[in-house]
Amino acid sequence: MDDEAHDFLDGVQYCFSDLEEPRIAASCKHLLLDILVVTILAVMCGADDWTDLQTFGRLRLEWLKTFLALPNGIPSHDTFRRVLGLLDPGQFAAGLFRWTQALHEATGGKLIAIDGKTLRRSFAKKSGKLALHLVTAWSSENGLTLGQVACEEKSNEITAIPELLKLLSLRGCTVTIDAMGCQKDIASQIREQKGHYLLALKGNQPGLEKDMQGMYRQGTDNDFDGMEQDLYETNEKAHGRTECRTYHAVEIPQEHPQRRVWNDLCTLIVVTTWRIISGSETSETRWYVSSHAPRAKALGRAIRKHWSIENGQHWVLDIAFGEDWRRQQARQGATNLAAVRRLAVSLLRQDKTLQRGAKCKRMACALDPNYLLRVLHHAKFDA
Repeated sequence: MDDEAHDFLDGVQYCFSDLEEPRIAASCKHLLLDILVVTILAVMCGADDWTDLQTFGRLRLEWLKTFLALPNGIPSHDTFRRVLGLLDPGQFAAGLFRWTQALHEATGGKLIAIDGKTLRRSFAKKSGKLALHLVTAWSSENGLTLGQVACEEKSNEITAIPELLKLLSLRGCTVTIDAMGCQKDIASQIREQKGHYLLALKGNQPGLEKDMQGMYRQGTDNDFDGMEQDLYETNEKAHGRTECRTYHAVEIPQEHPQRRVWNDLCTLIVVTTWRIISGSETSETRWYVSSHAPRAKALGRAIRKHWSIENGQHWVLDIAFGEDWRRQQARQGATNLAAVRRLAVSLLRQDKTLQRGAKCKRMACALDPNYLLRVLHHAKFDA
């Protein structure tokens, strides 16, 4: 076994050391470690469903036997489906993302975006089963998935986000969430975990939104007299499109009543965007609140970085992994396989030796075991 394969195997064993074996040991033909390793390797190489896992294993059997026990060969696709469906999704995701959390801490990532994605074809009309919705934590600076929690509706993000936050080390980090997560309890939890929050503000918090807009209008009328403020502007031109953004960060006065009900509420950020496309001009204004001091450039950067989860993870999962077309409906199995896909996205993004997209890198992993192990080597950390 070469050193990279050894490091990878040690990492899997360490990460899943607390994972409970859901099967009766005496009746098991295949080792849980073997099943987990083959699943991760297969997904890196292009496998998207249970049959793909079996096919990858059987075609790569001789290579896999150089570092795995495989006492009864490669499991069938039904075995992959059954075992992945038995594993507790919370335990499985916590173990899986130990890798990426270690990389996040080692590289000093400070921005964490929380957002949800629906697996659109995971519903079942006959049984009334809704499409699976996954809420993930994403390191905006280095493209790493840090955690995942499943729920069955987008509206359930409000209850899923606190569970996801518990899995993360937030000390010194800024957590960005869209308007769904703009909740007093979520803001308090982030502060209690020693992080800062930056939350989009829309109609789901009408009282806060009304007060912030009123405060901003009043500040505009008196030139923000006595209020600390900061302004940052950007201008971008590309592909026949011009975009100008203004980030206006204003400190919320200490005596404002909303500061008493929102933990460490400090700053209102007003983002105004002007776009000119083919001679047609449009404008948009968005509102955010934060526990940070009013530093417009840093807050503006965090707001822009939040949306890297859409391009860096969601888009890649749909285009390179075809996630929206997956028909896996067994909840635990689908959730666990989705977590492996998110790990694969993270590790493929870390590799800079091949300047291609995730789809091409997956093909390279399938064709070249040395490249596959090199990509997995990014997951190395001290156990």
